[in-house]
Amino acid sequence: MPRRLDIISLIGLGLGLAAIILGQALEGGHVGSLLQITAFVIVIGGTLGAVMLQSPLKVFLDGLAMSRWVFQPPPAQADEVLRRILDWSHQARRGGLLALEPKIEEQGDLFQRRGLQMLVDGAEPEVLRETLELELSAFEHHHLEAAKIWQAAGGYAPTIGILGAVMGLIHVMENLTDPSKLGAGIAVAFVATIYGVGSANLIFLPMANKLKALVNGQVKLKEMYIEGLVAIANGENPRMIEAKLQGYLL
Repeated sequence: MPRRLDIISLIGLGLGLAAIILGQALEGGHVGSLLQITAFVIVIGGTLGAVMLQSPLKVFLDGLAMSRWVFQPPPAQADEVLRRILDWSHQARRGGLLALEPKIEEQGDLFQRRGLQMLVDGAEPEVLRETLELELSAFEHHHLEAAKIWQAAGGYAPTIGILGAVMGLIHVMENLTDPSKLGAGIAVAFVATIYGVGSANLIFLPMANKLKALVNGQVKLKEMYIEGLVAIANGENPRMIEAKLQGYLL
């Protein structure tokens, strides 16, 4: 099932960048003056290096891979999960837990397959809950740590931008006797600050917050699966299961 495109993220990013460019144009400035390769290398390269230094390799790579969630978030349809759980509960009441065995391979998520396999194998409800909650805790911890690399980038970028500004001013001071070189140094100084503050507040920090919200949404769905599977294992009535899981739809 292809992931849907998150239009609001595209609109938000485009609106933020467009507002800065339009503001520059309205003030009579040239858009080209905001394009400084030296400032870009200092800010983005320095920020990337700082984040790599603080992060384990797997967390860093997973954080980069998770960035696509901002524009193509993973499915998070609680109503579909509820429908699936109720379907399983009806089948289990009619044909026993073994009737759910064909459903195991149909699940695209490893967490769902493992939980359904344990249910079919007759695991005790408390063992089922304990095992899946342990896996869920590991999932939540790892993905939140991966999302935090963008939060870290948002913290480092403004400081690296100031560093770039200081470097530009040093270049200016070294060439006070040559006016032809002063403009480039001053441009790097100010544009580096813009890149640092702008990238942090328009890209890195919003991405971090969105990713953490998406991870929390995935955790909520997995909790819903756990509650549903445990209820089926306990032989609860499908109507009671539905009433219990309705709270996840709020």
